[in-house]
Amino acid sequence: MTRFIAFYLPQFHPTPENDEWWGKGFTEWTNVARAEKLFRGHYQPKIPGELGFYDLRMPEVRKAQADLAREYGIEGFCYWHYWFGNGKRLLQRPFDEVVASGEPDFPFCLAWANHSWAKKQFDKNGTQQLLMQQTYPGEEDFRLHFQTMLPAFKDHRYIKVDGKLLFVIYNPLDDESIYKVMLPLWQKLAKENGLEGFYFVGKSDKGRLYKEIIEAGYDAVYNDSLHNIHHKQTLLKKIWLEFVTRILRRPMVFQYKDAIKYMIGEDASAENVFPVVGPNWDHTPRSGGNGMLFHDCNPKYFKKLVKKAIEAVHGKNYDHQVIMIKAWNEWGEGNYMEPDLRYGRGYLEALKEASNDRL
Repeated sequence: MTRFIAFYLPQFHPTPENDEWWGKGFTEWTNVARAEKLFRGHYQPKIPGELGFYDLRMPEVRKAQADLAREYGIEGFCYWHYWFGNGKRLLQRPFDEVVASGEPDFPFCLAWANHSWAKKQFDKNGTQQLLMQQTYPGEEDFRLHFQTMLPAFKDHRYIKVDGKLLFVIYNPLDDESIYKVMLPLWQKLAKENGLEGFYFVGKSDKGRLYKEIIEAGYDAVYNDSLHNIHHKQTLLKKIWLEFVTRILRRPMVFQYKDAIKYMIGEDASAENVFPVVGPNWDHTPRSGGNGMLFHDCNPKYFKKLVKKAIEAVHGKNYDHQVIMIKAWNEWGEGNYMEPDLRYGRGYLEALKEASNDRL
């Protein structure tokens, strides 16, 4: 069986910071619920199905998500993890409670979203307001980071590749201290704590940084190529698309059935490359007319994409037959596997059918 691991957003609960930045009680559902149609046939708002507008502070919600994912062949969740330096974390409560409670009994790993937070909208001067700065204070902070997450690393549910802890880094080359200090330090600390070590995976945006990431000491890359269709356009078309978004304030629109043609590259069959499949995409709940979206994200097209990804990885060593799903619940990006009111469990069923077709 192919190893499907789904990125998981822990945003769906109130936090003091979001209260301050966006208003009391804000969660990702705020953007999702108020999304508007921007053209005829635009599928918005996207309303969740059987799981509803949930709150991730509730353990029964987290269990229902895990049960659903397991039923349709997803091995585990890759939780987005926010560590900004000097011990500052955000959105940590759901994952911390999963670790502390032992529930749900469902595999997990971590993806360090090491990027600053800024408002998506630009002000009148064309700049974005910085909300939280990503910093890299040095070795002691890397030690603190490791020690803080050690209970998760020692958990029997933690997903492994080649016997090592799978740890994903969103910006693997953002600061040289990450790969020159953190990676070797964490390998050392893992051994000192009775662990086999880490299997570090860095994001390779559209496959362009593969060589640099591997040479920096990472074990593998995950190729985030969901938006490759934009880069396959002619220069004239790209200029037009920029005019549409920046001047006309209308979103870039691509047909999903066309976008999937470019999501799985030829290098997806390499042992140290994890392809990424995306069931849908619509960033307009967050960015309005400045967003980008895929139109007509019918699960039947997603099934074709998954089959192509499975074909690409099936010849690898089993541990490396990893396909990342982007994402389990990124509702604000219109990027989710969870049931919605239009397709129900359609994306989950497409995933399972594609897997069964390979058996």
